[in-house]
Amino acid sequence: MGGQTTHPTALKDPIAEQAAAWIVRLTADDEAECQTAQIGFEAWQQADPRHAEAAARMQGFIGQVQRLRESSGGNTQPAHTVLQANFPRERSARSRYRGKRVGALLTLVIALAVPSWLVLQSHPLSYLLADARSATGQWQTQTLPDGTRLTLGSASAVNLRFDRQRRTLELVRGEILVDVAHDPARPFVVETSHGSIRALGTKFVVQREANSTLLSMLESKVAVQTAAQRNTPLGDTTTVSAGQRLRISSNDLGKTEDISTRSISDAWKFHHLVVNDWPLAQVLDTLDRYRPGHIQYDRAQIAGIQVSAVLPLDDTDNALQLLLTSFPSLRIRTLTPYLVMVDAPGDR
Repeated sequence: MGGQTTHPTALKDPIAEQAAAWIVRLTADDEAECQTAQIGFEAWQQADPRHAEAAARMQGFIGQVQRLRESSGGNTQPAHTVLQANFPRERSARSRYRGKRVGALLTLVIALAVPSWLVLQSHPLSYLLADARSATGQWQTQTLPDGTRLTLGSASAVNLRFDRQRRTLELVRGEILVDVAHDPARPFVVETSHGSIRALGTKFVVQREANSTLLSMLESKVAVQTAAQRNTPLGDTTTVSAGQRLRISSNDLGKTEDISTRSISDAWKFHHLVVNDWPLAQVLDTLDRYRPGHIQYDRAQIAGIQVSAVLPLDDTDNALQLLLTSFPSLRIRTLTPYLVMVDAPGDR
């Protein structure tokens, strides 16, 4: 087999461990504790040039966490969500152990000099401040006040605007499965920056991507508008029925295509990614949303590789291994649990 997966062990660097401990102290909830930590941190930097070097690598991360706290009016929850979502930790009854666990994982990031922008890029402020959200690699199902059943996929977020005239759900990020409760007096609408989807008594999946929104109909039908149509008084709508998929961009609707509703329902039930002739880059983009950290690759370098497979989203390491088995020319390198590099050197 031409590919190779490496699993390096965590580095044991006492300076990096100390640096990670300073991150925890400098981002504490208590302001007095932070001020005391800042004095000690400055003294620690001056004690050894290697300390200063480690501090320089971590300052960007600390600054981003502090700015996130300031932008949310002093609320520490968004900053905590960044840490928890990107560096999962085991449950413990003792908060001190949890703090050490976070510090140990942050040590790994600092020791390997992983760019700190990966953290907040993975979880922007709109996600952190959303009304409902799911963590990376997790699914969350809830019943909304109107009785609608909502399931959020990995790292997904929504805002809810319900009143007496209308039920509006804004998909901020990720993908959702919606089973709409019947209420003839209040239309149920899912909105993204690309368009609007008005339910007509139905069940469907909506996935928000960078440049478009993908709608997959499982039951009944919906009326769809682009963002441009939504902003006109008499905007036209397009009806999409069960067994159809449609891509929505801000100014255009793609062509509807037939889908297997059972395959999509099973994929959500069993947490599988079912792909049929997808570009490898699109597959990696999806897997990237279901694991902490980042999958790094050159889109042009792997262009032309098409994938048809069923991949487990609950175990993205296994999913990557299945890709490696199917495409021996791939090379998958796990530099840390939070940074995986994929390329195809045999195709150059």
